[in-house]
Parts: sequence; C-alpha cells; structure tokens
Amino acid sequence: MEDLGRIHQLIVPFMGRDLTFNLDVIVMTWIAIAAMLVFGFLASRNRSRLPGPFQVLGELFVSQLYALTEDALDQERGKAYRPLICALFMFLLFCNWMGLFPHMHEPTKDLNTPLSLGLMGFVIAHYAGIKQKGFKEYAKAYFQPIFFMAPLNIIGELSKVISISFRLFGNIMGGSIIVLVVSHLVFSLVLPPFLNAFFVIFIGAIQAFVFTMLTLVYISVQVN
Repeated sequence: MEDLGRIHQLIVPFMGRDLTFNLDVIVMTWIAIAAMLVFGFLASRNRSRLPGPFQVLGELFVSQLYALTEDALDQERGKAYRPLICALFMFLLFCNWMGLFPHMHEPTKDLNTPLSLGLMGFVIAHYAGIKQKGFKEYAKAYFQPIFFMAPLNIIGELSKVISISFRLFGNIMGGSIIVLVVSHLVFSLVLPPFLNAFFVIFIGAIQAFVFTMLTLVYISVQVN
C-alpha cells in the first residue's frame, strides 16, 4: 500500500524554475512504444497468404480500425486519419496492458498521458475543421444558434478534453487502486489475480477503444 503514492521524479532547474519529470511514466511509455514497434515488425515480416498469429492480429487491428475511420468520415478523408486512429488505439492498448507484468504499470495511470493525448486529438480535430470549412465557417459555428451562445460553445469544446482525459485516467487509476486495496485485504490470494486480469485486459481494452472512438468522433464532427 505504501507504493500507491510513490513517484520517481527527475527535477531539472530551468530559467529559475524546476521542471519535474515522472521517470516511471517516461520509461513505461517508451517501453510501450518499443513493444508496438516489435509487434509491427513481427506482424509485417514474411507476410503470406497463410498468415501467422502476429500477422493475423495486425491485419485484424488495421482492417477494423481503418473501416471504422472510413465510416465516421468518408473513404477519401478517412485515408488521412486512418494511421492516426490505428496508432492511437494500439498505443493506448499496449499502455493499458502493461499492468499485467511484474514491476510495470500503465502510463495512462498518470493524468499527463491521457491529458496530452486528449489535447492532441483536440488540436487535430479543430485544425481539420478549419482546413475543411475555412476559418470563417468554422468560427461561425460557435455563434449558433444565437451569437451570445459563443462562450458556452467554446467551454463545451474545451470540456471535451477534460472529459475524454479524465475518463481514461479515472478508469485505469481506479482499477489499480481497487486491485491494490483488495490484495492487501485478502493477502494476495485467489481474487486479486482475477481482478487484475479483469481491470487490465478487459477494462484496459474498452477504455482504449472508447478514447480512440471519441477522438475519431470529435474529428468527424469538425469536418462534417
């Protein structure tokens, strides 16, 4: 239980201020990226008409996510965002599943990770909207249905970043706390391994999918 609030930090003085870096999150994030690269290499090498297990998984991820992207946008515009949606889902999935392994934890358990991904999706969605509609038409949407609704519409758009980020953070952190508390209550007997598998595998996959689909929906709303 004492490990719950323990954070390994790197503090770097910069222009009279201290920049604080969470070393655990940085290391785990790079491990997740490395795992994605290894998976991509194994899935794409020696491709054949009788695929191996890695090729099957890779083709399943890519084909399904590409299809969902084209359904939300259209076939032409979907081509630009298919790699983003696929990479985002796989990155979150690998991050969320890292809690299965000893001495490793999910980077998404730190708010900075889902918040930065939420901001990334926000910026991409609004950039796509401006590019598709032009700035004048894009800005006009904030004054609908009446011009003095603009502040509420702007707050509504900004709240999407908070909503999508805290949903992912809360579910992953909440699952970790539940597993940790129950493990101490029952002395890590039978129940905690099943709880850990449920929260890490099932809830982790669901939350990765939900975050990715919400990002796709935000992009779709801006460009359509």
